[in-house]
Order: sequence, then structure tokens, then C-alpha cells
Amino acid sequence: MAKPLQLPSGKWRMQIRKNGVYRNKTFSTRKAAAEWGIEITRQVDQINAGGYSQPTGLTLSKLIDLYFESPVGKQSKSTKRFYIEQIRKSMGSVLIADLNHVNVRDFVDQREADGVQGSTIAGQLSYLSVVLKWAKQVKRIDCNPAIATDARATLSQRGLSTRSVERDRVPAPMELERLYAHYREHGAAFPMEPIIKFALASAMRQSEMMSMTAEMVDAEARTVTMRRKDPRRKDQNIMTIPMPPAAMAIIKDRLKEFPTGRLFPYNGKCVSANFKRTCEKLGIEDLRFHDLRHAATVALFRAGLDIPRVAMITGHRSWENLKRYTNLDATDVHSILDGVK
Repeated sequence: MAKPLQLPSGKWRMQIRKNGVYRNKTFSTRKAAAEWGIEITRQVDQINAGGYSQPTGLTLSKLIDLYFESPVGKQSKSTKRFYIEQIRKSMGSVLIADLNHVNVRDFVDQREADGVQGSTIAGQLSYLSVVLKWAKQVKRIDCNPAIATDARATLSQRGLSTRSVERDRVPAPMELERLYAHYREHGAAFPMEPIIKFALASAMRQSEMMSMTAEMVDAEARTVTMRRKDPRRKDQNIMTIPMPPAAMAIIKDRLKEFPTGRLFPYNGKCVSANFKRTCEKLGIEDLRFHDLRHAATVALFRAGLDIPRVAMITGHRSWENLKRYTNLDATDVHSILDGVK
């Protein structure tokens, strides 16, 4: 095995070249460099002999660190990071070599005892499986991703539903009037009234609203062309969105102030936080900014649009997901039929 090389800075560099594998790392002491070299050489020998390295001394917490340091891990969204951190909090000290169905069962038992919903536990187990699959397929570490997927499959046997509870909260007209009156009297760091009204008119997601620019708008065609969320096509999902009349009117008004660049140049998270604080201050219970998109989608159906046309506006890729917004009643049906000649 190669020996550590001392650098002019006084630090020590260890380089390993073996069986087509090259690794190098710098350490503050010669001993640390030599120990690392021995461990890497051992792993290379194991992979060469059996295809996988043994995770000697590797804890789940350290594996999670390695995952988040990887290119794919760095792209993790906040929900994914939160769920994985919950796993680290409960099982981080467990050695990967000791990770088994009993460890994961105990984790599920504790989460269930804490009153966590089945859908949340299912999500956490899914992300644990992601980390273990990455470890096995990318890092060639000997581990069993099926531990997590098997545990997830048992949730229904526990009587836990793995489907998220679908929200159907929409703001009442009186609640909106109270919000508008508050912002007119007290103001805010953002023009909250037109922001709320645009969300209700356009059915856009908050992130889409805040990223929309003047250059995306075709005023004559009454459309906005932008990239929209699609889990199956994260890199390319450009859509041309027809704007309802009320939404287009607000866009034209914003263009007067912002003829170039973002039409709502504000931090979306701060807008949502302001909305939440104001609702709490006014005693408006359980209303979130995202509920405005739900209300807008329901309004499109009540206006008589069918699922394909609503999907063009909302950006939903699955028409199945849009079914929960079609909560119409007999009055809605008659109002649509009355307009048919």
C-alpha cells in the first residue's frame, strides 16, 4: 500500500490506486492519512471480491451525511430533508451493519405512538429506502433497502392509511373581505390584496406567481408561458397557460409598474407567512395561502369548464387529481345547463 505524502503545508495526503479505483484525501496527521488508506484499500478489496464493501463502523447518521453531500442528495427538497432528519433523530446511531427489520419496526412503533399519520410514516420509510438504495447502487455498500419498503408495506396491516388527508378548505367571501380590509388599513411589506386576488383568479401555485415575469406574458393571446411543476419531468415542462379574465386584468395592471422582470418580485415564503399571521390575527382558522389555489380551481369547474380545460389553467398532469375539486352541487349544474342553448 502507498504511504502518506507530506505536503509543503505540513498536512498529509494519501493516494490509493488499486484495481482501477483512485482515491485521494488530505489529513492533518500522518496517522489519520494512513488509517484512511488502510480502510479504503480494504473496501476496494471487498468490492473486487464480492461486489460490495462492508459498512464497518458506518452509522445511519453518517450515511445520511454522505447522501446529502452527493450530487443527488444536494438537490433534496425541504420535505425530503425534514423526513430524513426525523429518521436520523430516531435511528441515526444504528450501525448500517446492524440495521434490520426490528430497528425499522421499532421506529414505526414509536412514530405511531407519537400520533404521526400513516401517510407521514410512509413518506419517511420511502425516503429511508431512497438513501439505502443510493448507498447500495452508487456507493456499493452492503445494505438492504428492502428493510424500509417491507416496513412500509405493513402499515396497512397496522390500520394506518398511507394516503394524505386531502384538504378542501376554501376561504369564505366574508373571510376574504376581512383580509382585504385589514391590508387596506394596515398595509404590508407586499401588495397582499392583488396577490390574493391573483391567486384566486389564476389558480397558480405560489412559486409560479412569484417567478412569473413580464417576458412570459402574451397580452394579446391572454396567456403566460412558463415552466410548471411536474414530478415526472423536472427539467422541462414548459406550458402556455390561458389566463382567466380577472387574472389577466391584474397582470396588465402589474405590467404598468413592472414592464420587465418579475411581476410579483417578492419572497414567496414571506408572503405565505404574512398571510398565515394575518389570518391568525383576524381569527380566521385553518386557512393557508395554498388554499386559494384550491378555491380558484373549484371556481373554474363551477364556471362550467371541463377537466381538460381546467387542467390547462391549473397545470395538473393527472386528471384523476382534479376530481377532488369537482365538488359541485345541483345549483351549479343548473346554472351551467341554463347557459346551454
